[in-house]
Amino acid sequence: MDRLISSELDAWLNEPIRKALVIRGARQVGKTWLVRDLAARHSLDLVEVNFERDPDLAGTFAEGSPLEIFRDLSLHTGRELRPETSLLFIDEIQVAPAILSRLRWFTEELPELPVVAAGSLLEFALGEQGFSMPVGRMTYRFVEPMNFEEYLMAHGQKALLNRLNEWTPGQTISAIAHKKATAFFDRYTMVGGMPAVVSADVEFDQPSKCRRIQTDLMATYRDDFAKYTGRMDPSLLDLVLISVVAQLGDKFVYTRAGAEVKQKQAKQSLELLAQARLITLAPHSASNGIPLAGSIDPAKRKAILLDIGLAHAILRTPALQAFPKLQDLDPTIRGQLTEQLGGQQLRAMQPRVGQEPTLHYWQRSGGRAGEMDFVVEINQTVIPIEIKAGASGSMKSLHQFMYDKQLPLAVRIDTNPPSIMPVNLTTTQGNPVNYTLLSLPGYLLHRISNLVGEMKA
Repeated sequence: MDRLISSELDAWLNEPIRKALVIRGARQVGKTWLVRDLAARHSLDLVEVNFERDPDLAGTFAEGSPLEIFRDLSLHTGRELRPETSLLFIDEIQVAPAILSRLRWFTEELPELPVVAAGSLLEFALGEQGFSMPVGRMTYRFVEPMNFEEYLMAHGQKALLNRLNEWTPGQTISAIAHKKATAFFDRYTMVGGMPAVVSADVEFDQPSKCRRIQTDLMATYRDDFAKYTGRMDPSLLDLVLISVVAQLGDKFVYTRAGAEVKQKQAKQSLELLAQARLITLAPHSASNGIPLAGSIDPAKRKAILLDIGLAHAILRTPALQAFPKLQDLDPTIRGQLTEQLGGQQLRAMQPRVGQEPTLHYWQRSGGRAGEMDFVVEINQTVIPIEIKAGASGSMKSLHQFMYDKQLPLAVRIDTNPPSIMPVNLTTTQGNPVNYTLLSLPGYLLHRISNLVGEMKA
C-alpha cells in the first residue's frame, strides 16, 4: 500500500545531518511495515531488532560504542553488513526504554548508519522507568490510521483521487465524480483506516471479514489493558472505553462511564487511554486566536477513538454480505460515527513531524447551548468546522460563533457536493453576521488545509 508518510521518511533518510528517528503511534497502524518498506525501496540491508521477541539483545545496546554494537549485530544476523548500506531498526523499544538515550551516539559516532526506533505504549514504559524523551537529540514522526486519500490509493482509484485533488473552490464537481466519491467514502466510513482492515477490504471484498478483523483488533487493544496493571483495573478501562464511544460528539462526562466507576477513576482511565493513543482528547478552546492551545479548558474535553473501525467493533454495527449505508443506521449512531470520522481525518491531515497532532472544539460558556464540532488552525487563522451526518441541519451555533469571533470563513461538512456561499443574516440573538461558508462533502475533508489556503489567496 502507498502511505503518505513514506515521502517524509524518504526526506529524513536523505537529510545531510540525520538524527535517529523515533516513529510513534498506536499498535497496528503500520509502523513496522513502513520501516521495512523504507529499507526495501532504498535497497538497504535491514537490521531489524525486536526487543519484545528477543529481549536479550537489549544488553547489546547497553554497552559498547555504536560501531561495536553494529559489529555484534552483524555477527548475530550472520550477514556481512556495512553501516552505509544498512538501516538499523529497533522495534518494541519500550521493553528497554533506557536505550532511547543511547541512540544519539549513533548519530554522533556512526552518522552513515540510519537508525529508526518504534514501540507501542512507549510513554508508559518511560514513565515507569523515570525516563523522559530526549529533547533535540532525535527526531519524531507520528503515524495515524490511513486517511481517505490513502484508502482510495489502496483501491486503485487514482483517477478519482486526481479528480478530487484537482477541485478548487468555485468549481462544480460532476455528478458522476460526486456519486463515486460518496460511495467510496461511505465504504471508508465502515472500513476505517487500520491497514489490516483496508488490506482485507481490497483483497477479499467481504464486509464480514473486515468486521471480524476490526473486532480482533479491538480485542488486542483490550488485552493491552493488562499491561496497565498497577495503574488502573483493566475492567474499568474497558468501561471507560465503551463510554467514549457512547459519548462520541459530546463533551465527555465522567459520571456516564458507569455507576461502578468513580469520577477520579474515570478521569485517570481517560488519560491512560489517551497515553496509549487509543483515543484522542480534544479540549475546549476559547478560540479567540492562535494558538488554539493557548486558551483551553482541560475540564471540558471530547474524546474520539483511534479509528472508526474500532467504534464499529464496540457498537457491533452489522456487516454480513454488504456494509450498511450510514443513513440506514440509528440517527444517534450515525451522528457519533460522523463526528468520529471527522476528528480522525482532521488529526491525520496535520504534519507528522515533531509534535503530535492535536484536536480542539468550542463550547459556549455560561450554560447556554452552542458548540463547534471542531476548531482548527489553518494558515494562522482560526477555522470553525461544523459536521453534519446528512445533507442539512441547523447552523445556529455556527452563526453565533462567527458573530462572536468576527471570523471571515467557516467550513461545513455534509453530504452535498462542494460549494461556496456568502452568509448574510441575523442570528437568533438579533446580531447581524456576515461570512463565507465553504461547504465540503466528507470525501474532501482530507484537503481542507489546501482548500482554505486557496480561499484566502
